[in-house]
Formats: sequence, C-alpha cells, structure tokens
Amino acid sequence: MADHEKELKKDLKGALASIEKQFGKGAIMPLGQRSNMEVEGITTGALSLDLALGGKGLPRGRIVEIFGPESSGKTTIALHVLANAQKEGGVAAFIDAEHALDPSWAKRIGVDLESLLVSQPSYAEEALKIAEMLVKSNAVDVIVIDSVAALVPKNEIDGEIGDTHVGLQARLMSQALRILNPAISRTNTCLIFINQIRQKVGVMFGSPETTSGGLALKYYSSVRLDIRKTTGIKDGETTVGTRVKAKVVKNKVAPPFRVCEFDMMHDRGISVEGDVLDLALEEKIVEKSGAWFNYGNARLGQGRENVKQHLRDTPSLLEEIRAKVLAIRMTKEMPIEIGTPQEVAEANLDEMPADLLPPPPAKGKKGRGAASTPVVMPDGEIVGESGE
Repeated sequence: MADHEKELKKDLKGALASIEKQFGKGAIMPLGQRSNMEVEGITTGALSLDLALGGKGLPRGRIVEIFGPESSGKTTIALHVLANAQKEGGVAAFIDAEHALDPSWAKRIGVDLESLLVSQPSYAEEALKIAEMLVKSNAVDVIVIDSVAALVPKNEIDGEIGDTHVGLQARLMSQALRILNPAISRTNTCLIFINQIRQKVGVMFGSPETTSGGLALKYYSSVRLDIRKTTGIKDGETTVGTRVKAKVVKNKVAPPFRVCEFDMMHDRGISVEGDVLDLALEEKIVEKSGAWFNYGNARLGQGRENVKQHLRDTPSLLEEIRAKVLAIRMTKEMPIEIGTPQEVAEANLDEMPADLLPPPPAKGKKGRGAASTPVVMPDGEIVGESGE
C-alpha cells in the first residue's frame, strides 16, 4: 500500500514537472502556495458600498459591471475608484466610448488628470483591443469602459442607419471577454464596464429591464452593481445632491444581494463624511438629539449638512469615527434584498449559458400574409417582422 502511494506521488510529481516545462513555472501549483490567496480591492470612496462588496471595495483581478438608469451616478462611482487607485500609487485608464467624459468633474472628484490614461475609440473592436493591450501590459491597475451600449461594432458603423445587425454586439462582447478574463486574472487588473438599462418587449411577468451587450458580461462579471437614485438632498430650496441606492446583484467574492445608500453631491460626488455619519448613527457611535448631533460628550453641530461640513474640515475626527464604524460593521451582517428570480439566476451562474450567442431569427412559413415570429435577442433587439 505504501509502495503504491509512493508510485502515485512520483507519477503526480512527473506530471507537474511536465506541465511546468511545457507551460511555464506557476502554470499549476497547490492553492495554498498562490501569492494572491485573498482578493484585494480598490475602495469606492463610500464606506457603506465597500462593506456591501465585502469590505475591500471593487475586487482586483476581476470584471465588474455597474449598471442603472441614466444620471444615477454610475460614472461618478467609477471615477472615484480611478481616483482612489491613483492615490494608492496605481495607474488608471478610462476608455470613453460615449465621448462624454468631463475632465473638470473628474478633477473635482479627485482624479489626477495628468496621469489618467484616456482613450476615445471610434468603434467597439478598437476599444476592446486597447483594453486588452492595457491589461496584458501588467502596468495598469484599473480600467473603466464607459459604456457597453456605446461599443458599436465596426460593421454597424460602416453600414447605413436602419440596417439590421442581429446580435453583433453580443457576439463581439462574448469573444472579447473570453480573451480578457484570463489576462485580467493574471495581471490583477480591475476592469469596470459601465452599462445602460434597456426594456424588453412583451414581458408579462417579472422585471422588463435588461442590460445591453448580451449575456456574456453577466456571466464573466464577478461583481454586478445596480445603481439607482432615490430622493434629492436639499439645502433650503436648492437641491444639492441625490441619495443613491446600490444593490450588489452578483458577487463572487462576498455574499450577494447586499444593499446600501449614500449621498451623491452635485459639487464633489460621493459624500464620504455623510456616509460615515449615517453608519455612525446606525451604530449609536454618534447620537442625534433633535437637530443636534453628539459624539460622546462633544457636540458635532446642528443639522446634518453642517455636521458633514464639520467632519470634512476635521479629517482626524472623521477617520476616528470611521475606524469605530468599521470595527463594528466588519463583524455584522449587511442588510440584503432578495433579488427577483431572474437576478438570483444571474447571480448563481456556474456554467456558461447555452444562449450566450444569439439564436437565429425564427422564420415563418413563406407565402402571402405569412409572418415570422418576433424574437427578442439577448441584447434586447427585436428581430422578425410581420409580412415577410
């Protein structure tokens, strides 16, 4: 029996040596010997969102999708991630497929414009190839592609308005992500796709909302964030910001379906101090009495906006309260919202869906008055018209 075990170990050692000789050192190893046993993260700037994501922010070496309605704060969150990566000494890149990046807004958020790499590609293939080259350079920490809906394939650009291109973008995304995913894991790059919402036609039950670009991005994403505006934040009669709700609809590095809310201010993006204040109130670290806010025996101020300004003016106090919140919250469960059956299915994808590539359009019987059956493609496009 002992001789048999020795023979098996010898065979295994020989197989491992052959693999390393053919594919290079590190091609295979025991999991415990990997240097990146723990998934590192880049903070989003909002402590509540970092906690909802597992405590470290957006994971490195993974694909992330941020989606939601227009003007909900998707790009602002992505810019905060870029700024925080730069503050840690990393290199950040922004692929502006929408051609809508506002440098002054990025600077206000804290992005270093001098070192930010920006590309404004003409078509989807160019954008994805640039992303691939940046990832494989092993020199870039985080890349943002804004947005998937604006990644227009070259064939569509070269065609005429009104031409039908069935599932072209979905197939392109599927092919690109197959190439990008292993390279992202090797280089520990965080690749963020910003996506828009589309409405599916003819949905009788469940949510009619979907995202553009097909199903491949849903499958390859380790984290999917649903960002929504809730209410406005007013200073007197003037609206100075928006309350934003974030829901983690998919998470491969922490429990999914966690939710959080934070302030998105119109003049500086995510309100770090407002987020910490809300969490401190929930944990009774800061007490509220009428309009006054108290921290221990010290009065922080009267009115929420005044207290936020006070915390912004005294970073040491903000960091002290933040550390106390973090110590408590890392041992507690975050609130969750169980998703719809569709969200649950997407969050638990463990094998490649058979319908990643768009199905061919259904054809009806030929003849006078015959009609083909309309087919809703994975990217939301409807194919098949009556009177074929």
